[in-house]
Amino acid sequence: MSAATVVRTRFAPSPTGDLHLGGARTALYAWAWARRHGGQFVLRIEDTDLERSTPAAVQAIMDGMHWLDLDWDEGPFFQSKRMVRYRAVIAQMLERGTAYRCWASTEELDQMREQQRAQGHKPRYDGRWRPENAARTGLTPPAGVDPVIRFRNPDEGSVTWDDLVKGPISIANDELDDLIIARGDGTPTYNFCVVVDDLEMQITHVLRGDDHVNNTPRQINILRALGGQEPVYGHLSMILGPDGEKLSKRHGATSVVEYDAQGFLPEAMVNYLARLGWSHGDAEIFDRHELVQWFDAAQISRSPAQLDFDKLRWVNAQWLKRLTPVELAKRLEPHLKKRGWSEAAMTSGPDLPIACALVFERAHTLEELAD
Repeated sequence: MSAATVVRTRFAPSPTGDLHLGGARTALYAWAWARRHGGQFVLRIEDTDLERSTPAAVQAIMDGMHWLDLDWDEGPFFQSKRMVRYRAVIAQMLERGTAYRCWASTEELDQMREQQRAQGHKPRYDGRWRPENAARTGLTPPAGVDPVIRFRNPDEGSVTWDDLVKGPISIANDELDDLIIARGDGTPTYNFCVVVDDLEMQITHVLRGDDHVNNTPRQINILRALGGQEPVYGHLSMILGPDGEKLSKRHGATSVVEYDAQGFLPEAMVNYLARLGWSHGDAEIFDRHELVQWFDAAQISRSPAQLDFDKLRWVNAQWLKRLTPVELAKRLEPHLKKRGWSEAAMTSGPDLPIACALVFERAHTLEELAD
């Protein structure tokens, strides 16, 4: 990538739920990388799953981003509003022969995979509807059936990229089958939309969870078929719960904004999230400006991070100490109002900033301080 290239990163959540800790950390790292290099940070909402995507989830994502003060330069862009563009690109690929129509039924595909497993092979689509294969075997499109559109994956060679986090990764093309890029109803699929968006939004660096590693070679091949240059990828290891298991609701708050209600400061959450898989020497407490100054992908750990609520509470207590009594009192007011305090009660009694200064060292959160 040229030194003159403007760094452009993106955060691209699916609006099917709240902004959870893993997503928030991904957004934070992508934001910090863009800010570190004087680049641009793009917010894209991947809402092609119309059945599961909701306006409430979109708002929850935006609320979480605002609370963490992760400002974006462009967007939010909504994939659901780009369908015309996706269909135009698919039409071009069909014309160029980099995609083709496939009429294989679900029953045929299931039978195909059963036979492959019985023979000890990896189950995969066999390319039977590639035009030359269909012509050779005499396949003709069945009446009344809408075909899916498949990407014609390269048969030979491999896809190799130097991952910012995991290092060099190589996948042989014969391990990949012809991916469906549009369903029978014409709806484009996730892997296709992502490629078109990253290409047309000129994304240079993609930081995302390592559950996307298997998608990356497919996306690179589609991108190359469209004549684009793939971005630099960095796949982040997951965040585990305190018990070492995958983070879930049983571990407590899953939405970032829930931590606001529990009395955590956004500065503390940014500080703590940054340290969940990244470090800068022995620095424990730092603000977002220091994070931007120090952030380097080489310091991102390849190992899963483990959530530690005691450490989060400790970090939050350190940030409470950084606030002036006046600022602390201002942050505390919403938590007092939850307990029935009126404006009059907060101004007619003992001076609230003085009271905060007297007792704040006993608390780890604003909720504890309010009590």
